[in-house]
Amino acid sequence: MKILMIEDDEAIRTGLKYYLEQENFEVIEIDNGKDSLKVLTDEDISICLLDVNLPDINGFDLFKKLKEIKDIPIIFLTANDLETSIVMGLDMGADDYVTKPFRARELISRIHNALRKKRQGTTNIIHFKNITVDLNGARVLKDNKDVFLTALEYKIVLTFFLNPNVIFTREKILADIWDVNEEYVNDNTLTVYIKRIREKLEKDPTNPEIIVTVRGIGYKLGEENAKR
Repeated sequence: MKILMIEDDEAIRTGLKYYLEQENFEVIEIDNGKDSLKVLTDEDISICLLDVNLPDINGFDLFKKLKEIKDIPIIFLTANDLETSIVMGLDMGADDYVTKPFRARELISRIHNALRKKRQGTTNIIHFKNITVDLNGARVLKDNKDVFLTALEYKIVLTFFLNPNVIFTREKILADIWDVNEEYVNDNTLTVYIKRIREKLEKDPTNPEIIVTVRGIGYKLGEENAKR
């Protein structure tokens, strides 16, 4: 399986290529946008890792050109952890958005997840009770009305909706938040985020049914499974 890695930092390319090859991926490295278009046209690429800051073209503009050639999963790689940048990438339809520095194992897990969704041909709409998550549009709706979530709140919601049968420890959620935005988020801050999400999504935030507490462990999606 071939991965197209479009990244102008040679050190990142070298390190990441090593880990990807350990996972039996064939890696094609490109350090600019122009050459990547030809590679995607000529090669049987399964997924693309795309740096937002390239020397010859803005990564968001290149994303559109790549999608015109082939509809494959694309994961943004960037040192820019601004919330507006993350939201922009997700709004455009990116499969994921990973900020540098990132952990190789975490990125590889995200790659496998993107490929799995593509193989299964799953719809990009998830329903749970009165909540709808539109993965393509990076939108969350309650009773068919848009709910404004920050990038971090959206990532937390996505974690539960994509893994409806998983109980997440607070430590795991904290680690994922750190990877996404590189902000210092402690245990007390996570409590605040969960409280805000419940206030926005729950019918009764004091008696949550969407994101429920598993006493002594962490949190999970409510009792009914999310459906696509």
